[in-house]
Amino acid sequence: MATARVTSSWQGGFQVEVTVTNTGTTRMNGWTVTWTRAGDQMINSVWNGRLTQSGTAVSVDDVGWNGGLAPGASGSFGYTASGSASTPDLTCRAR
Repeated sequence: MATARVTSSWQGGFQVEVTVTNTGTTRMNGWTVTWTRAGDQMINSVWNGRLTQSGTAVSVDDVGWNGGLAPGASGSFGYTASGSASTPDLTCRAR
């Protein structure tokens, strides 16, 4: 499961923290979070994740040290973007 929250915003931009939680019963060895960004948004930077973008499709993979999650454990990544502040509708899958 992945959840997002806007942690700060300013004229023309914002920052989001995404938390990935293992809600299963076995250890996750990695994760990928995907979403479709709004048309007026552009992601400027990501930390604690590897970003891939194609058009408005966004994908962030763990960076190794934050990918292995025991049941009930959480990891996170963040990003800054330009455009209107919003939290995306996320999809998360274990790898």
